Amino acid sequence: MRVSDLLRRPEPTFSFEFFPPKTDVGLARLYGTIEHLAELGPGFVSVTYGAGGSTRHRTVEIASHIKNTIGIEAVAHLTCRGHTREEIGSTLDSLASNQVDNVLALRGDPPKDVPDEGFSDFRYADELVSYIRDGQSMCIGAACYPEGHTENPDPEDDLRRLVQKVHAGCDFLITQLFFDNEKYFRFVERLRRQRIDVPILPGIMPVTNVAQLKRFTTMCGASVPSALMERLEKYSDDEQAVLALGIEWAIGQCRELLAKGAPGIHFYTLNRSLSTRVVCVSLTGR
Repeated sequence: MRVSDLLRRPEPTFSFEFFPPKTDVGLARLYGTIEHLAELGPGFVSVTYGAGGSTRHRTVEIASHIKNTIGIEAVAHLTCRGHTREEIGSTLDSLASNQVDNVLALRGDPPKDVPDEGFSDFRYADELVSYIRDGQSMCIGAACYPEGHTENPDPEDDLRRLVQKVHAGCDFLITQLFFDNEKYFRFVERLRRQRIDVPILPGIMPVTNVAQLKRFTTMCGASVPSALMERLEKYSDDEQAVLALGIEWAIGQCRELLAKGAPGIHFYTLNRSLSTRVVCVSLTGR
């Protein structure tokens, strides 16, 4: 099923993101985690894609297993930096042959040890979106940034580039993680004024570790409300207290987002199930 169709249903869609483990033991553990969360009836599960395609084959393998063995719709991330047109085409063909019908088209980063200049056939995600749209019948998602992309200090130019990406053929958008819902609501309003009507799925990450939170938000440019950060820092040495605070904040975020019209929630799980499961059960009663 196309994710864009799921997101236009009256009932909210819950989905989870995972990254490919480096070992077979980690992979078996990941499948167990996904099967555990499958009890919650997710609309789809997405699988990330390492820099320059470093996890390309494992991403295809995991997405195929999720779709064809576990029985949940899969979204395979696909990045274009550090790739030739032929490599992208080959990956798309592999996904299609495994009945994976949904992709998240991203710019991504080239491998650290390979200069990107002259190596990538695509510079930006909108070029990848256009390529997929021209050659495949897949449902195409893309990333968006309610607080702006860290590499673009001009919010209006950032919005213009996103609109261009949607016009290239995007069917839905998933946001970067955020902790202040007003950032999402204002962002959606700005896009709607640009006559962009694709579903915009909010991305939520329940906090489990304060140092990790600071590292992630520094990398992606997301802000943390002072009310949340002050409480987290007060209990930063108490793992269980931080976990409880993260769950409490995520539940509050999700309830407000759904009440005000968000099409669902996409959880950044960090390959863990406990916090996400608690939040989902609180929202759905399952």
